[in-house]
Amino acid sequence: MARTVIVGDIHGCAPELDSLLDRLAFSDGDRLVAVGDLVARGPDTSAVLATLRRVGARSVVGNHDQRLLDARAARAQGERGPRLSPAHERVMARLSEQDWEDLAALPLSLELPEHDAAVVHAGLVPGIPLEQQDPWVLLHVRTLRPDGTPSDRRDAQLWGEVYAGPTHVAFGHNAIDGLQLHPYATGLDTGCVYGGKLSALVLDAGEPVPPAAKRHIVSVDARKEYVPLK
Repeated sequence: MARTVIVGDIHGCAPELDSLLDRLAFSDGDRLVAVGDLVARGPDTSAVLATLRRVGARSVVGNHDQRLLDARAARAQGERGPRLSPAHERVMARLSEQDWEDLAALPLSLELPEHDAAVVHAGLVPGIPLEQQDPWVLLHVRTLRPDGTPSDRRDAQLWGEVYAGPTHVAFGHNAIDGLQLHPYATGLDTGCVYGGKLSALVLDAGEPVPPAAKRHIVSVDARKEYVPLK
């Protein structure tokens, strides 16, 4: 039976992505969907993008992906653009034109109606339709302040604790809090690039995401700590 596999932040961890697909016995009938942050920090961003192309994967854009795109666009106009870390600069220099085309085509969100689910990178503000969400929120939000406004900091309530559906949202971006299993939101960033795990939510064809779907989570250990978690 064909499955949908929604994988958390990969961050260039090509060996772990291959291990996860092997563990799942991922086949031609299955579908791979990623929550973004495909690039940088890990050992081989280009290999990650090549694997995603090979299996016909879909992904949303992550904040790190967008940062590289913004830097490239600015430099093409003779502008400085956002400051990049040395690791991000190395990725910038190594990506092929096909890699850049793939990154530029990534949407801010994906809807998976057969699972009554959607995929975003970071999260959303409850009560606002997905198509009306601020792009900054989709790429950066982690928590909601007491007045309901979004924040990328961790000094308030996790947005997934507040969100009450009805569409289930799979997301990443928050490695410090790790796997999040809320009734209507599943956080899949388990910090692979920081020496944690690469995790995926695995759904059978047409299966809705059950609340707190721990038995649907499949993970593989990171080969090493590529960068420290701050």
